Amino acid sequence: MTRRAGGMAARFLILCFAWTVSLPAVAAATLDRIRQAGVVVIGYRDDAIPFSFLSVSGTPVGYTIEICRAIVEEVAASLGRKGLRVEYRRVTPTNRVDQVVAGGVDLECGSTSVTDERSARIGFSPIIFSAGTRLLVQRGSGIHSLRDLQGKTVAGVSGTTNARAMLTIAAGRVRDLRITTAENYDQALALLGTGAVDAVAADDVLMAGLLGERGLRNEYLTVGDPLTTEPYAIAFAKDDAALAELVQKAFARFAASGGLRATYARWFLGPLPSGAILGLPMGAALEESFRALGMPAN
Repeated sequence: MTRRAGGMAARFLILCFAWTVSLPAVAAATLDRIRQAGVVVIGYRDDAIPFSFLSVSGTPVGYTIEICRAIVEEVAASLGRKGLRVEYRRVTPTNRVDQVVAGGVDLECGSTSVTDERSARIGFSPIIFSAGTRLLVQRGSGIHSLRDLQGKTVAGVSGTTNARAMLTIAAGRVRDLRITTAENYDQALALLGTGAVDAVAADDVLMAGLLGERGLRNEYLTVGDPLTTEPYAIAFAKDDAALAELVQKAFARFAASGGLRATYARWFLGPLPSGAILGLPMGAALEESFRALGMPAN
């Protein structure tokens, strides 16, 4: 491992565990609400493949959804509520944080990156994946990296970190770069397909999932080195120590049982509903953080 790679892994692990430090002893508002209603509200995304998306039957499925179901089981056991019901509520990149803050969802189970800005408003689970901002382009476009974007237009999805990252990274490095936003990934892909934009800045794993499920791998590809690191986690109410403790217990139990590794393999190494296979083995940093949670060696 190079010094740079080792530093990145160390920073990644710090993110994984920093959320557990100095949790204040506050009232368990979320658990009280769940106990009274008998319902856990899961916020899901309908287009964050393979983390959280809709199956052909219209049911939310995905890697993050399965992890959240394990958290629900831990909550049910803690509350002694065997009949605890799950209600799914759609969230978007634009409203997901607000939904958590307002109590509209108890667990936000999509593909949300941990950032300082978001951490000031919401709590996060241990890291579940690490993605990176890359450029999605049409094959044969001649765009291979950031330096090829001079005078071109890039789209990012509103409410994500990608468009903001492009503004920061490209400043002073790419002349005459224009950045626009799309409401969702399908719209961003449509803009790219019609030539309205030259590239889409998005998390690489989400674009891989979208292209695989839509059967578009022969038309588009992601290019260039990752421009940012995007550590994903499950979001919940900030400063709710009781809920945070149950989330930690759920991760530890799921990791120790082998369920966490199996769930990862199912969504990143096995076939998606369309039959497409992402083929993304677990990275060393994620493996190490899951092992620290109790996941046995493979």
